[in-house]
Amino acid sequence: MRGLSRPVLRAGWCGRLCAPPRRALAASPPSPPAATSGALSPFDRRLKRKQKNWAALQAEPAKCDYLREEVGGRIADRVFDITRTFPLALDVGSGRGYIAQHLTKETVEKLVQVDVAENALKNAVETEIPTVKVVADEEFLPFKENTFDLVVSSLSLHWVNDLPKAFKEIHHVLKPDGVFIGAMFGGDTLYELRCSLQLAELEREGGFAPHVSPFTAVADLGHLLSRAGFNTLTVDTDEIQVNYPGLFEVMEDLQGMGESNCSWNRKPLLHRETMLAAAAIYRGQCLREMYGNSDGSVPATFQIYYMIGWKYHESQAKPAQRGSATVSFGDLAKIEGLISRGKK
Repeated sequence: MRGLSRPVLRAGWCGRLCAPPRRALAASPPSPPAATSGALSPFDRRLKRKQKNWAALQAEPAKCDYLREEVGGRIADRVFDITRTFPLALDVGSGRGYIAQHLTKETVEKLVQVDVAENALKNAVETEIPTVKVVADEEFLPFKENTFDLVVSSLSLHWVNDLPKAFKEIHHVLKPDGVFIGAMFGGDTLYELRCSLQLAELEREGGFAPHVSPFTAVADLGHLLSRAGFNTLTVDTDEIQVNYPGLFEVMEDLQGMGESNCSWNRKPLLHRETMLAAAAIYRGQCLREMYGNSDGSVPATFQIYYMIGWKYHESQAKPAQRGSATVSFGDLAKIEGLISRGKK
């Protein structure tokens, strides 16, 4: 687990890259929490777009970008681990360009940034890589098949309603032997906040409602990527702990990140007494042994899932045929003896 401290702290069309859009984003009405393409729709995507646009228009949008920049840097590290140059890359849910600012033009020659929030794209961080900005939904990528050599995504896919479809869309636009590198929040994210709010609501209101959105389990990610057509998969998890003065600062920064809850079943408001009780529980003696720090600050844990998947190409390494081995596992026990004899 790594720790952080809370800091004191032009959109265009993509020309020939784009196929005809399969869904007009601006004209899409708010969807009810019903089934689409065989998957439930837990999130209000229209509200999430408003939240991200609002966050991008704040006087100091970078003030709350510390977590996104940290994870964006770790995604870039994974791109650098692949010793090749990518002529054309796609950043899905790019926001203000948290991955692009860590990449170099020697690694990525051209980058297309896609986000549902137009204000985030307009206020994107400068990068040395030539970029094209496109307003589009992560579940409906308006690009032709076999277009990109690399697709990256950082802390965006946990808000899509149909994650299997989003993975299939990414696989669709990748070229053969292209790679997808992504990161998304995991199920243990903000467990301290979730616990405090639940205890406060139970005490003051006799029950509790979900205030932290549902997340995908790490055990499901590999299956979803495999079903989408990816192979040579790598999935790992990490935790980042950020220290805050209290609960209200946690919620303020979440709002500044555009990460407020947008679940359809969210509670419209929290009573003042419940909020004060939750803040007291977060910092109080009853949870201090579990969560509190010696300096009086409180931690917020963000669990991050990292995933890498490749699109099939005949040049990729393949497993040997069954029964083609020339050495038995039973012979491994004899290796030490053979080595010792050779030294003598």
